[in-house]
Amino acid sequence: MTRIAIVVLTLVAGVLASLAAALFSPWWLLVAVPVMLPALLGAWDLLQRRHSVLRNYPVLGHARFLMERIRPELQQYFIERNYDGRPFDRDVRSIVYERAKGTDAEEPYGTERDVYQPGYEFLVPSMAPRPVPKERPRVRIGGPDCGRPYDMALLNVSAMSFGSLSANAVLALNGGAAAGGFAQDTGEGGLSEYHLRPGGDLVWEIGTGYFGCRTPDGDFDPAEFSDKAAHDHVKCVSLKLSQGAKPGIGGVLPGAKVNAEIARVRDVPEGRTVVSPPYHRVFSTPRELVRFIARMRELSGGKPAGFKLCVGSRRQFLAVCKAMLEEGTAPDFIVVDGAEGGTGAAPLEFADHVGTPLTEGLLTVHNALVGTGLRDRIRIGASGKIATGTDLVKRMVQGADYGNAARAMMFAVGCIQAQRCHTNTCPTGVTTQDPRRARALHVPDKTARVQRFQEATVASALQIMASMGVTDPAQLRPHMLRRRVDPFTERSYEELYEWLQPGQLLAEPPASWAADWNAADPDHFTV
Repeated sequence: MTRIAIVVLTLVAGVLASLAAALFSPWWLLVAVPVMLPALLGAWDLLQRRHSVLRNYPVLGHARFLMERIRPELQQYFIERNYDGRPFDRDVRSIVYERAKGTDAEEPYGTERDVYQPGYEFLVPSMAPRPVPKERPRVRIGGPDCGRPYDMALLNVSAMSFGSLSANAVLALNGGAAAGGFAQDTGEGGLSEYHLRPGGDLVWEIGTGYFGCRTPDGDFDPAEFSDKAAHDHVKCVSLKLSQGAKPGIGGVLPGAKVNAEIARVRDVPEGRTVVSPPYHRVFSTPRELVRFIARMRELSGGKPAGFKLCVGSRRQFLAVCKAMLEEGTAPDFIVVDGAEGGTGAAPLEFADHVGTPLTEGLLTVHNALVGTGLRDRIRIGASGKIATGTDLVKRMVQGADYGNAARAMMFAVGCIQAQRCHTNTCPTGVTTQDPRRARALHVPDKTARVQRFQEATVASALQIMASMGVTDPAQLRPHMLRRRVDPFTERSYEELYEWLQPGQLLAEPPASWAADWNAADPDHFTV
């Protein structure tokens, strides 16, 4: 029987069923509707040309698309084990939820992880643990050129823009920061009223689009930047070079999403697509970058200024260090974003294969600054999958002074890792501009959860450090973190990685660094 004949028969069956429903007793509806709807659907499936599965298996083929649609939920809730989900496993999600709600985050009966699996890491406890300090350590951000230093908490809200996050999510995050005494990075989407209204400390980040401080043709506007950076809630200013999820590429905000509010915050035309280029207009060399950071600090009235990047070429970062030395100025902080992180949507190839993971990124930046004698004046922030006290302590062992969390903070305000952030259909109202969905996020409740999560996570980090015999993060050392390299061998970070001595690159670079150091040019970003 030909395909056309099948289509004709199904349509005839549908029409006859409809006539029967109209001419006879209502009881015929029980027969007509179940016959008519599949018949019409089957006819459509046979005629359409987009899906081969539906042309060969009309009606039944839809089951394949249904299962594919709900596969992530089935995987997350029924298949994955507590410790092997991605990007965050169930154990991590659970501990964030429990701490945010103020409930006990403890588990009985021992670990479920294979402690003999290569790659397993553990912190070294001391035979003489110390009391947990009552005062929470803070990190002084501000080098010799900074007139208004800022004391940063050990854990803060990482960069997430209004526009990618809903207004209610931004309000809850900033309210939690205000209540808990930590900072929120605005992301590159501009300085909105939702960042300012609750009163939390802010790190104002600008990216390649210079949103919130841009001229009509997309250049940096120093006057507008200076005016907004003077706000009391803005404690630091930051220039985004790249982000972990998609280093080296810009972004596009479709015109349909650029409503009047977002247009006002970003200084862009309403309803028109906004493009963030992959490169900056304000600098093209390492020397120009260093000078621009100094200019940002001056325009902000002496507040700490720094930059964020996902580390790529070690040679290029060393070129920036040489520029700092020759220019006699340096940023007050550098935030290292790991390639494993990112709340923003990104091409799969970039998310999976471009950029340096956080561990190696931190080690590169820390060692480069130590080797050039700059480490004492520049603080390092770590951003990338920090969700627990253990994560925070590990990153400080690896060279960070403090940590920033994005997705963990999203969990605290209700995110369920549905991974629909870029579709505007977030089921919990966190990453959407749909008012109906966003209203589900109750700001007072989520504000308290953000504050409780941060407080409990920092408390956990301090408790872990005390068990290691440490009362201050500055006392952490590489030998305190160990990694299993095979089922029979484990090594400390002191043994696994090379750690430069202060000024070593200036005096006599080790062989492993010499080629990059000699090739680094403060006037060119040499590949």
